[in-house]
Amino acid sequence: MTIATFVLALLAAMALGAPIAFSLLICGVAMMVQMGNFDSQIVAQNLLEGANNYPLMAVPFFMLTGELMNAGGLSQRIVDVADALVGHVRGGLGYVAIIAAAIVASISGSAVADTAAVAALLIPMMRNANYNVPRSAGLIASAGCIAPVVPPSIPIVIFGVTAQLSITKLFLAGIFPGLMMAMILAATWWLVARKDFKDAPPRTMDFARLRKALRDGVWALVLPVVIIGGMKAGVFTPTEAASVAVFYSLFAGLLIYRELKLTMIPRVLVAAVRTSATIMFLVASAMVSAWLITVADIPAQVVVLLQPFMDNPITLMFVITLLVIVIGTALDLMPTVLILGPILVPVVKQAGIDPIYFGVIFIMNNAIGLLTPPVGNVLNVVAGVSKESLDDVIKGVWPFLIAETALMFLLVFFPSLVLVPMKWLS
Repeated sequence: MTIATFVLALLAAMALGAPIAFSLLICGVAMMVQMGNFDSQIVAQNLLEGANNYPLMAVPFFMLTGELMNAGGLSQRIVDVADALVGHVRGGLGYVAIIAAAIVASISGSAVADTAAVAALLIPMMRNANYNVPRSAGLIASAGCIAPVVPPSIPIVIFGVTAQLSITKLFLAGIFPGLMMAMILAATWWLVARKDFKDAPPRTMDFARLRKALRDGVWALVLPVVIIGGMKAGVFTPTEAASVAVFYSLFAGLLIYRELKLTMIPRVLVAAVRTSATIMFLVASAMVSAWLITVADIPAQVVVLLQPFMDNPITLMFVITLLVIVIGTALDLMPTVLILGPILVPVVKQAGIDPIYFGVIFIMNNAIGLLTPPVGNVLNVVAGVSKESLDDVIKGVWPFLIAETALMFLLVFFPSLVLVPMKWLS
């Protein structure tokens, strides 16, 4: 009955058009009423405690880093380096998009911000070079989904807080799957490029241009090394890494590239605050439901429902992955993480599945959900930037969506592909 109340209250609130954050609050109140222990002070206390969490301070800092990178010219330098490196090959701008997205992902931590930045820089170049724009937009959208998987992923920070898992371990565990996503996208683009660019002779490599791009972009390229290397070496925590990234981006934008002006900083701060406030309120609201999920012992009830699969971890992971895929078509990444994370982590622990491994697959699954209609926030972003219809972008994204989904199931059936690199990096 508790599970039914949880699901029905959530769906009813969403059907009435309530924002996800308020839907989670309504869901929590409905569960309290059903259990006969409604207390407004408990709701308020959990709402405040949900936002009063030290690791969550990383979220606004990483959001600000992304805004500073775009305004200060760091994102442009990353694209220039990638273009000088692989832009000369057949379909080269597609590889540029993948490399640039992977590097920006290791700084911004946000799929939407990553996709918007790379699309704004590369879509005009691809259009001028007579690329298939919907296909190119689909590639950039798919590459943007690397950001939630690799450090400093904002969804991983949220998942780590709600599931009470080590954010640093989750960060390090996501590095290799993120690289595999980039490689599978490059392989898929190679297959597409063989058809779309069969008559286009490749340009020659310009080493002088590459050297210049590396000189100009070295400050931007060093930032991911500082963030990931610092966390792995234990020099600073993820939250401290976020504040270091802000200072570094501000320094490079103001004093090195000099594209960030003091008059631009208020606008950058407002943009970061707006996005961060939305995420923080969502997390705070989810903490009310998370507390009630624990009190009502919903994970134990879910274990009973999944009991036929509990003896085989791979089968259980397969079933959960299918469930999240279906939910991901209707819900955005962050609500899915906040709603399902506290429920599923105790289940996988009981089944003997490494919760860090599960977290990486879970986040990857939700990231891919950003590409699936009808919600597909990343699709909407890239369609808006490219000025292409959403239907055309959906058609263009299919080869890459299938490739990333196939990779995810490969990691489900062969957990060692995640566990072995994770243990080495940790």
